[in-house]
Amino acid sequence: MTTYTLHLAGDARPGDPAALERAEIVKDGFSWGAFFFNCLWFFYHRLWIAGLLVLVVTLGLDLGLRALDVHPAAAFAAELLLAILIGLEANSLRRWTYERHGRPAVDAVVAAHRDEAEARSFARWLQQAPVPRQPAPSSSFSPSPVFRPGPGAEPVIGLFPDAERPR
Repeated sequence: MTTYTLHLAGDARPGDPAALERAEIVKDGFSWGAFFFNCLWFFYHRLWIAGLLVLVVTLGLDLGLRALDVHPAAAFAAELLLAILIGLEANSLRRWTYERHGRPAVDAVVAAHRDEAEARSFARWLQQAPVPRQPAPSSSFSPSPVFRPGPGAEPVIGLFPDAERPR
């Protein structure tokens, strides 16, 4: 079983089916696509900066190994280790990028495959009670009433927010 995370827009309301239109499900684990295709995998998932960094690091490693005239077996081992590192971190970079763009992880599910994870996370999202929207603030400003302790009330000492009202 694998863990998957559900990423939705930051302003998505629980229970809102319209929020699921642009949902992203990200696997928490090794990415075989990133292992085999490196920067192309990042570009496919619209992770432009990470894809460019992977391309630069891969080309830099290759040019550095050629400049140092490293044995081909050692060069292959170094490139294989880099590909393994990219495969291990690709989905974490994807989750981080979604969060940075205002699409945080709102749910995590454990499932055997991506379709099952999508069904479970969508069902859990739709079962949540919708949160009512706050009405838009009116143009006229009205400050909230300030609590003033009545006669005989003791002052509050410490980090308490307000004194208790007389009963």
